[in-house]
Amino acid sequence: MHKIVTYFLIGILLMLLVLIRAYENVLFYDPYLTFFKNDYLYIDSPRREIAKLVLNTTFRFVLNTLISLGILYLIFKDRSIIKFSALIYFVAYVLLLIPFLYFVVNPKQEDYYLFFNIRRFLIQPILLILLFPAFYYYKLNR
Repeated sequence: MHKIVTYFLIGILLMLLVLIRAYENVLFYDPYLTFFKNDYLYIDSPRREIAKLVLNTTFRFVLNTLISLGILYLIFKDRSIIKFSALIYFVAYVLLLIPFLYFVVNPKQEDYYLFFNIRRFLIQPILLILLFPAFYYYKLNR
């Protein structure tokens, strides 16, 4: 693929990540979006529908994962990196969803900060930010 086309496609995928973030209030059910924008350390947890929240969080995670895998593929063009990244995303989802569910079902004010960070890993493309330099370093030393 020509480099200009590759850069253009990477730009489109990055823009999709930005659009997901920009329209998160419209696209996803997440009462914690406004909760964490306020002074959440001093207020009670918002009312929530647990099943709907988990489904929307999962949907957002899957969207971010697919776009992130597309970006990694366009940059590195290596299927083994994509397979390994998909495995990392799957394991991260399973390991993060367990405490996420715990904090949703058992909200306590002293746990809000930890919950905030676990939730952030599920709804933001943070794994892309971690994997890109790791694979770049791996490619340089290979």
